Amino acid sequence: MSAASGSVAAVDVVDADEFMIGFVGVDGRMRCEPLARCGGVRFEDVAPARAFPMFKGQRNFPGRWWSSTVGRHVGFESWLERDQVMLLDFDPAVVGIASQPFWLSWPVAGGVRRHLPDYFVRVEDGTGLVIDVRPDERVKAGDAEAFAVTAAACQTVGWRFRRVGVVGAVFAANVRWLSRYRHPRCGRREDVAARLLEVFAQPAPLFEGAERAGDRLLVLPVLFHLLWRQVLAADLVGALLGPATVVRVSRPAW
Repeated sequence: MSAASGSVAAVDVVDADEFMIGFVGVDGRMRCEPLARCGGVRFEDVAPARAFPMFKGQRNFPGRWWSSTVGRHVGFESWLERDQVMLLDFDPAVVGIASQPFWLSWPVAGGVRRHLPDYFVRVEDGTGLVIDVRPDERVKAGDAEAFAVTAAACQTVGWRFRRVGVVGAVFAANVRWLSRYRHPRCGRREDVAARLLEVFAQPAPLFEGAERAGDRLLVLPVLFHLLWRQVLAADLVGALLGPATVVRVSRPAW
């Protein structure tokens, strides 16, 4: 997975049988079930468990990201969440993504507490991954406890939990650029793609390799699509993509 993980606080263990989960069923109605019965639910396909609030004077920026992984829009509630769902879309190990997938609730002294994770992700090996997006400086004690309980709940059904925060500026900028070429139509020229795999079988500068593959204006969209697909690879962390960026084949079979 390409997103960085964050730590969670230690909390008193909640009995696994006491975790409840609320989610939108296939009939469009909210369901409430014991978490222990829901490990096999395809939460990567569920509708959001609540609407994204939008109001005048709002300080965060909600929206929807068209995911090339799932072929539909995935919601986000902030630019930070947008960057994270972009990275999930970029990650070849991810095969399913859903935003605001369910309410998790558990008993506390004097009542019940509940938490709504930001994303549910299905990984190619079938594993479920629950993600909360929150930068380190905004994690308060109550948040840390909710994340820790969520991590413990996930463990009871064989899922993993991850809290992610701010994405490195250079990496985010590079992936954002490549995301412009994420639609499958950018890779339709299979003849150009095959030529690029031949050219970059030996590492070469981006523009030099593109020109060796053909008309640069025709080749570059396919090249960027292959970088998005991670069929081709380059250093996306050390510097912004440019004409001299060294590109190489990452996955020969495409």
